[in-house]
Amino acid sequence: MWIDTHCHFDVAEFDPDRDLVAQQAWSAGVQAIAVIAYLAEYWPQLLSVCKSIKQPTLLPVLGLHPCYIAQHQTEHLEQLEVCLQQNQCIAVGEIGLDTYIADIKQPELYQKQQCFFAAQLDLAKQYAKPVVLHVRKAHADVFKILRQHEFNEGGIIHAFSGGIEEAKMYAKLGFKLGIGGSLTYEQAKRLHNVVAAMPIESLVIETDAPDMIPQPYRNPNAHYTRNSPAYLPCIAQALATSKQMTLEQLAPILWQNSCQALHLSLQSNGFI
Repeated sequence: MWIDTHCHFDVAEFDPDRDLVAQQAWSAGVQAIAVIAYLAEYWPQLLSVCKSIKQPTLLPVLGLHPCYIAQHQTEHLEQLEVCLQQNQCIAVGEIGLDTYIADIKQPELYQKQQCFFAAQLDLAKQYAKPVVLHVRKAHADVFKILRQHEFNEGGIIHAFSGGIEEAKMYAKLGFKLGIGGSLTYEQAKRLHNVVAAMPIESLVIETDAPDMIPQPYRNPNAHYTRNSPAYLPCIAQALATSKQMTLEQLAPILWQNSCQALHLSLQSNGFI
């Protein structure tokens, strides 16, 4: 049994065959998929998709992505609070800071990134929700803001790209590290080193579908190959190999890690 802790299953790439992909993921042992938002205008579509599919369980995560900071407005924060008041999402995300993209690290936009990040952290704290963080080349500022706002609900660092010291710091702050298809890339030496150094209790797995496709599913003759939540076991196998564990040993640990990170409880009628 697996939980895909980060997937954009609501996007247009899945419109032609979403039901089929969901069936494939379920058959592969994926019992739940966290469906992660990035723009407020698409939240209704995301919530609709999550309600439309029963297996796997689709878990909505609503937030304002830092890479789209120019499009976010103050009223979107107000809309997020309404969604939280109505308990329409299990977590707040994907939120955070990004200085990897040149355009959005300009002073004015980066200041706006920090303001929206802080505001969303405060909402998550107020409503006792974990967060799903997008952090690229901004770990120091993220640590600073997390501490300033005394955020203690934890969550997941999506597609973790930092070093071992940053990984340990996030773990100390109560976060799990999201490990995706990059672990299947031989050239991802830094990530391999982090995975080797960190205890398995600090890790969760994710696909980031339709992006970040695992190496075995790449089509070398195609410009773009769609990733799928059905490929999550491939990432689990890469992690098991790295940690010198069997899938049978790994599965219950990752299940517990994911439930802890996303504040999930498994009841007889599904996740709550």
